[in-house]
Amino acid sequence: MSDAGYDHATVERRWQEAWDEADAYRTPDDVEDPTYVLGMYPYPSGKLHMGHVRNYTITDAYARFRRMCGDEVLHPMGWDAFGLPAENAAKERDTNPRDWTFDCIDTMRDQMEAMGFGYDWDREIATCTPEYYQWNQWLFERFHEEGLVERRDAEVNWCPHCETVLADEQVEGEAELCWRCDTPVEQRELEQWFLKITEYADELLDAIDDLEGWPNSVRQMQRNWIGRQYGTELQFDIEDHGPVTAFTTRVDTVYGATFFALAPDHPISEELAEQDDDVRRFIEEVADPDGDEPNGVETGLTATNPVTGEEIPVYVADFVLSDVGTGALMAVPAHDERDHAFAEKKGIEIRPVIAPEPDDGEEPAAPDVEDEAFTEDGVLIDSDDYSGLDSETARERLTADIESAEEAKQYQLRDWGISRQRYWGTPIPVIHCDECGPVMVPEDDLPVELPEFINTTGNPLDAAEEWKQTTCPDCGADATRETDTMDTFVDSSWYFLRYVSPGLEETPFDREQANDWMPVDQYVGGIEHAVMHLLYSRFFTKVLADHEDLEHREPFTNLLAQGMVQLEGEKMSKSKGNVVSPQRIVEEYGADTARLFMMQAAQPERDFDWREEGVRSTNAFLGRLKEMVEEFVAGAAPRAAEEASGDEPRANAPAGDDDSIANYVESEIDATIAIATDEYDDLTFNRALRETQDLTRTLRQYVDYAEPHAGTLERGLSAVVRLLAPVVPHLAEELWDELGNDGLVVDAAWPTAEVDRDHVAKRRRLVENTREDVRDIVEVAGIEDPQAIDVVVAPEWKYDALGIAIESDADNLIGELMQESHIREQGDAAADYGQDLQAEREALSMTLSPEAEYEALEAAAWLIEREFEAPVTVVAAEEAPDAVLKNAAPGRPAIEIED
Repeated sequence: MSDAGYDHATVERRWQEAWDEADAYRTPDDVEDPTYVLGMYPYPSGKLHMGHVRNYTITDAYARFRRMCGDEVLHPMGWDAFGLPAENAAKERDTNPRDWTFDCIDTMRDQMEAMGFGYDWDREIATCTPEYYQWNQWLFERFHEEGLVERRDAEVNWCPHCETVLADEQVEGEAELCWRCDTPVEQRELEQWFLKITEYADELLDAIDDLEGWPNSVRQMQRNWIGRQYGTELQFDIEDHGPVTAFTTRVDTVYGATFFALAPDHPISEELAEQDDDVRRFIEEVADPDGDEPNGVETGLTATNPVTGEEIPVYVADFVLSDVGTGALMAVPAHDERDHAFAEKKGIEIRPVIAPEPDDGEEPAAPDVEDEAFTEDGVLIDSDDYSGLDSETARERLTADIESAEEAKQYQLRDWGISRQRYWGTPIPVIHCDECGPVMVPEDDLPVELPEFINTTGNPLDAAEEWKQTTCPDCGADATRETDTMDTFVDSSWYFLRYVSPGLEETPFDREQANDWMPVDQYVGGIEHAVMHLLYSRFFTKVLADHEDLEHREPFTNLLAQGMVQLEGEKMSKSKGNVVSPQRIVEEYGADTARLFMMQAAQPERDFDWREEGVRSTNAFLGRLKEMVEEFVAGAAPRAAEEASGDEPRANAPAGDDDSIANYVESEIDATIAIATDEYDDLTFNRALRETQDLTRTLRQYVDYAEPHAGTLERGLSAVVRLLAPVVPHLAEELWDELGNDGLVVDAAWPTAEVDRDHVAKRRRLVENTREDVRDIVEVAGIEDPQAIDVVVAPEWKYDALGIAIESDADNLIGELMQESHIREQGDAAADYGQDLQAEREALSMTLSPEAEYEALEAAAWLIEREFEAPVTVVAAEEAPDAVLKNAAPGRPAIEIED
């Protein structure tokens, strides 16, 4: 026995072996439609951290809950096993990434099993195995067949430390740092492979509205990342270069355009750089798209405004981006903050043409734009025939009237560059032939497996000469393999489908089974993947629906983005030295303690602080629970079949005073079951666990105060054990067994009860308020030894008055109350109570009826008696003296204490 009251190591080992022997978590292939519960699979970094433990406790608890509710549950686990960290670690240790990765996988799998996570390990996948990544290659070729793959020169994000390309989503923050190593990212021109996610931009955006089970924050992040804008494309003639198309969302401001701007890599800018040293120096040495201030250089050219015919100066400016819009824009300093800052810097005219909406009958007045731009919609001024129109109408008219203009939409989303100049990833299945160009590797030759690792600088695949040299599948000439590997987010964009049929050798997934089992019912992972993994997974699913007969267009029905585990307000990090080892916690306190503390500390989506004292308190609670079960088993009366721990209320309650106490406990068991079930269903585990722990305390009080009815206590303990089982599975199995139940608790039926939650909340609030009022009176009056306590229920007319006050919107509440004769008859008492109601009007809420309040207080009187060691009498209004009764209110009975 440990200090906590039980040997957690022995208990956990015993039940993990029992689960293995029973194959408790296996999902057979013949299930028609399992509940699919999934946590984002981890990168095998070597050891679990607390973020892993929290994420996977959430999914494990929910999977266990659904299984006990009767669902057939699919709950798999695998490894996001490719990636640069393994390659770097292998280089540092002079080993190879494969051995390093599988050593890490073995360690983390052992830790997961020690935590008691109930995975179907028969479905385990590792994305670094040829059995998995051959399907990355197969999917790449299918995407290519459908025109969704492109190879082209592009300016890309380059991390000089990792020596690889990064997708836009992997560049973090205003400082534009590598998501892996925090190195400032550079721009390079390279030939790259792209997946054309932009082909699905509209659907990816429009379908976000249907993701009702996703957090609003994640949905908004995806909307912002896709960044669709509706506007107008129109042409400005640049002297000696002809018409140049600009995109604007504010064509209503065209009369205020006072300069025209080109991106540094716009074709005209590059042409000018060959002729103009100032332009060249600006592009090569000065331009900084990420700088705090807009910068640019005048070209000496002018552009013709297509509406006014005015010639305006042309600048090359670093705030214009070639991959946003058209790489050219009409600049309106009066109505755009960035244009305003540039115009101030360069001394360019700032001309207002939009005024705020005037009051009725007044003329619109030009806004003051000297210090800042006026960026709102409004009314056009100084815009010829368009003056006086509102902005929206003007945009429609101008788009229709300008000869070169047409409606257009633009996106912030760019195609997904998947080329990585690293070894530890999926080889791109392409062969480069001088005669034929890039040629896909024949399907029969897949997978293209990685060669032996070569510890070298740069891309190790470039150094694998024997592997690299091959022949062209089309013409048979000498050729070379593509040496770039795929972005590891390709691996995770469809892995959830592979779990459906992980051993399938003919296709990446069984279509029929995927159509039955998908989408994932509950997905859990970090919000940091909102615009990487989650967006890419949606893209892949839509492509597979269009071209591989998948019937679902979204991969995840419900998404929970779990919060971080912090220490003293900061995210745990090895670099900060503030990491708490899950292994130490398991060894010292047990896996169940770690799981329970995690789940009760906060709602899953919130950050929370790791507190060692909280862990110790949680451990002590589990020890007390085990002790209470052991006491019951040791002293329990023989169990009758009709008194076994079913879920229905007892039919034969005990007689006498114990009857009301047992009835109260029974009502609390029912309420706890119903409320905890709802909270588990909503994944608000902390509330479910708080309910369950409150019931445990009530059962302890019951045992300490009265001779408990064996059937009631057993039912309560059975409910507690099952309600805790999803979170503390090892101890729950131990206690379930000690209570004499057959089989495993993981297979037991979830307890059920139907209650009116509103009634329960009112009853509990009444009882707690009453207990608190007794405590306050005892403390304020200095009563050391109460002899008797009377609890007086309010008269019925006050409940009627409260109901009228809640429903009424009359200014004179007292006057409205006095219209009721039975209230008016109360005289001054009614007037006084009416004033109280008027003062608290905004906070009023309905209570139980007077009869229900009396019954609830009668049933809970034993709790007050136990706390104060004094007899308690609940008094109905008609039996109470007026002097006491005047202090009684609905939900707040009067208290009289005899000293």
